[in-house]
Amino acid sequence: MPDPHHDTASGTASPAVDGYPARPGVRAGDTLRLHVSTRARRFRVDVYRCGVTLRHMAALEADGSHAPARRHDEDWDWPGHDFPVPADWPTGVYLAILRADADGPPKPAPNSAEAADARAGRMLFVVTPRVPAARILYKVPIFTYHAYNESGGGCLYRSIHHRATPPPGGTRIVDLRRPGGGIGGPVKGRPDAHDPRTPRQTFAHWDAPFIAWLEANGHTIDYCTDLDLHTTPEILHGYRLLLSAGHDEYWSARTRRHVTAFRDRGGNIAVFGANTCWWRVTVAEDGTALACTKFPPGAVLGADLDGLRGAPDHWWESEPENSLIGVSYRNGGGHWLGPRAPLGFTVQHAHHPLFAGTGLRDGDLLGVEHALVGYECDGAALRRDARGTAVATGEDGTPVDFTILGVAELPTDPAAGWHHAVREDGGGGVRAATLGMYTRGGTVFTAATVDWPRVLPLDRQVRVVTENVIRMLS
Repeated sequence: MPDPHHDTASGTASPAVDGYPARPGVRAGDTLRLHVSTRARRFRVDVYRCGVTLRHMAALEADGSHAPARRHDEDWDWPGHDFPVPADWPTGVYLAILRADADGPPKPAPNSAEAADARAGRMLFVVTPRVPAARILYKVPIFTYHAYNESGGGCLYRSIHHRATPPPGGTRIVDLRRPGGGIGGPVKGRPDAHDPRTPRQTFAHWDAPFIAWLEANGHTIDYCTDLDLHTTPEILHGYRLLLSAGHDEYWSARTRRHVTAFRDRGGNIAVFGANTCWWRVTVAEDGTALACTKFPPGAVLGADLDGLRGAPDHWWESEPENSLIGVSYRNGGGHWLGPRAPLGFTVQHAHHPLFAGTGLRDGDLLGVEHALVGYECDGAALRRDARGTAVATGEDGTPVDFTILGVAELPTDPAAGWHHAVREDGGGGVRAATLGMYTRGGTVFTAATVDWPRVLPLDRQVRVVTENVIRMLS
């Protein structure tokens, strides 16, 4: 969910060398094309796989050439260099770190994705397996990364061409063939007061710590991008569980259709995040650009339009995201600026297997010590039964068998700093994050808070719940 108060997180100084991949995903054994611009005579690319630590996989040196930067809605068309990806490379998220001093002595390798998250000279790509090697598939949210990527002077929130009014029809376009998109490039957003090391809308902020935890705890994971799910529905075949974490906000219609079909035939889904599937994007036929219609006719910029009723590409206005993930941001809210008061989930149905080993009882709080609920969170329209238990009403598209396992009612006082998205008339009287799950073919779990990966290394009970969900669903 965008923040109208946020500024760009980095400066605009031109790097000595920068680049981007032609596509964000590649199969092991195929060729990846890297586009690089530099005034240096030679440059070097060091490629690392991101897991518990960064593992050096390869180095490439090539002659440099310079090309100009372009707009955010254009293919930058920089000089290309082909890199054959070895067939034996494991699936994963890979970081390519560029150097303009290829002939100089080697530099120490970064020890984490956070340490590697400089704002330029970085590229991210995902290696997918040729055949499934695990029962779990992790979805890397490339669409959301690029929605906030401001390389070229704009993103899906603002444009160098339309600073005062929306473009005709309210549609904005971003190209995937430009620096940034997960790592590198300027990013819309100020630092997170609860973890200021990296901008929120980057791989290093949420996905990297979640992936590091998965691999450190012995989970075998395959990886793909949301563009892979958009173009290649068969990539889901053979998996038992699809994972999403952190901030997976932008979904194409094809991606959603393919994930829904996966659920309907018995595949399980676990969303360890929130603000999920909030905006619908249209993907160019060649997979190189995204478009999103964010403003209804006659809208004027300057207000928080991101929750405005009538925006054509809100999923909830045509096909509520609740019907897939069980919850929606329109029943939750966001706290974008500064530290927020600690808020956790009040546990209900503590006998559920999801809470096994946590020691939690009904009425206990999960994650409150580390402000688990935020910075954005999702909810289901709910009512309280005679015993005071929160029950999903189903009136907003949430499946009627969605079991609310934890609820966190959000402050309504503006002084508390929470912002609430627009919601449908009659959508229930409570704005709350609702952790829970339902079964429809497969089982779908939602953590209902973006900050779940941030708190994961800090809170034993959050770790136990995460482990239980993965064990149950995979």
